[in-house]
Amino acid sequence: MNEVLFFGKNQTEKITKPIQFEIENENENEKQIKQISSSYFSTIFLFENGKGIEYLNPEFSNSKQNPQKIQIEENIQKVTVGYLNEAILTKEGNVFAKGIDINKTEFINISSLIEDENDRIIQDVICSSRSIYLLTSNQNAYGIGFNDFGQIAVQSIQKTQKPILMMKNVSKIFSGNSSTHVFLLNSNQELFGCGWNQYGQLGLGESIKETKVNKLTQIQNIPKGKIIDIQCGNMHSIMLIENENQNQNPKRYLYSCGYGSFNGLGETENTYQFTEIKLPLLSENDNILDFSCGYSHNLILTSNFQLIGFGDNDYGQLGNGNTNFQFIPIQIELPELRFNDYLSNYHIFCGFNNSFLYYLKF
Repeated sequence: MNEVLFFGKNQTEKITKPIQFEIENENENEKQIKQISSSYFSTIFLFENGKGIEYLNPEFSNSKQNPQKIQIEENIQKVTVGYLNEAILTKEGNVFAKGIDINKTEFINISSLIEDENDRIIQDVICSSRSIYLLTSNQNAYGIGFNDFGQIAVQSIQKTQKPILMMKNVSKIFSGNSSTHVFLLNSNQELFGCGWNQYGQLGLGESIKETKVNKLTQIQNIPKGKIIDIQCGNMHSIMLIENENQNQNPKRYLYSCGYGSFNGLGETENTYQFTEIKLPLLSENDNILDFSCGYSHNLILTSNFQLIGFGDNDYGQLGNGNTNFQFIPIQIELPELRFNDYLSNYHIFCGFNNSFLYYLKF
């Protein structure tokens, strides 16, 4: 099976250094991990055969069985977990979800609730703290769930149990398992955001400091380059930019905004515009391979297999052997892994207060 490292809070203790995570799964055909997603609600392991298991938070489950198989007849393409919800995208383009904002105990097909029947094939899905976002094959973005901070970009409702159209002509949706804000990127590479903005986590600049931004607002002064990914913590956001001017091995850079203690800039003040995170730990030939944001901690994996972390560490979720808060990025010692030449197979995932490092095996 794939190697999976875990650190942070589990049900009984704090794990402050990366240890091997043993998946309680007896089916030998379900050992090759494709994806991991985790937050307060649950942790889901998706396997290469399109099946999945979930470790539910006992607070949300009447069953004593943990983990349990995800009972979806269709093959699963992607899993995503938020603070109070989880969603599953199948290869057929359907999205099944459950949680406080949808249905607490059983999966329901939320893609079938889209009013336009021609817009029900889903291309991507992502859970935020209490909302779920759908990207259809027609490049339309929908939101369902809570809207108390305007994170579904409507002004008249606090919560919806059916998907609401947010924007058309969308190429990507970015959010986070603990966030109440969201970013939408259109086909012209223009970025828009809405939701909670008390600490500047939308990167709208000094002139817009509203706590709630309940309409999609274009983000100005975006760093030059191609936006590869944006991940959202509860009070901060981190953007991965790739320099398009370099034809071979384009360099990647991280930019952040939001709450000063979590954004990795080494400052206690909030940052209202995306600002580059300086990473002196990276050598000239090193590059950013993957990164992830939890509620208030962040991890970066480099192409030279350095693991870098910063932010909250109360539960050991940075994996550096202690529980001290880290304002600036530090290197985290990793046990010897069975590394191979397929660098893109390695991934990290920050849950609510824990972390996973895993690789795909082909």
